[in-house]
Amino acid sequence: MNTRSARLSTDSLQVRRLGTVDYLEALEMQRAVAARRAEGVGDDELLLLEHPAVFTAGRRTSPEDRPTDGTPVIDVDRGGKITWHGPGQLVGYPIVRLAEPVDVVRYVRLIEQALIAVCTDMGLTVGRIDGRSGVWLAAGDVRGRWQPERKVAAIGVRVQRGVALHGFSLNCNASLAGFGTIVPCGIADAGVTTLSDELDRDVTVDEVVPAVTRAVVDALDGRMPLTVHDVDRVPAPSASRPTFTTVTLGP
Repeated sequence: MNTRSARLSTDSLQVRRLGTVDYLEALEMQRAVAARRAEGVGDDELLLLEHPAVFTAGRRTSPEDRPTDGTPVIDVDRGGKITWHGPGQLVGYPIVRLAEPVDVVRYVRLIEQALIAVCTDMGLTVGRIDGRSGVWLAAGDVRGRWQPERKVAAIGVRVQRGVALHGFSLNCNASLAGFGTIVPCGIADAGVTTLSDELDRDVTVDEVVPAVTRAVVDALDGRMPLTVHDVDRVPAPSASRPTFTTVTLGP
């Protein structure tokens, strides 16, 4: 069992359910909490919300990953590349002062672990892919149709003065149309999915909030084991080979 908390504070992580919040407004909220925590003031907070439709680009975003239709993008100081936020997607911002020595990779893995636990409890087989953050489903046949590896939850963080900002997004019943004009997270050979699409039923943000809250709090407070959950890499089926008919000419 992983009993080491990711947080420096032993006080409870304060959870705030905020509804729908403009991205830039939420960013200012994050920065305000982070500034207090860097000074040792106030409590760690987990902000849970949705955004109106918006593209945000992390520090590693390439020009070719941006929207093909010229849609405006908000450049932010988190890790990762470009992504889309919008209705039907649960966004979580844990603003926490990390335990020392600061281990950013472990922190990201703990958030992944929490979201893996939520998806697993809902009946999905999910995990990690080496070199790609987030929560993934393996490629395979889904209801009679081949699907590539696809991401159901994305993670992008920044740590400044020992305090983590930004966080994760979990696609519940969001429209995936917003992802169609970008290269999500800069990964061209994989897809994006939602809980609703994978479970073949409507899964709302309100439905998953309690489970996500419990899992993230448990993971960051050291009450959830950090385990290996690697997705099996399945090659795409080869294209059907053409059928040839041999014809003999002459006697």
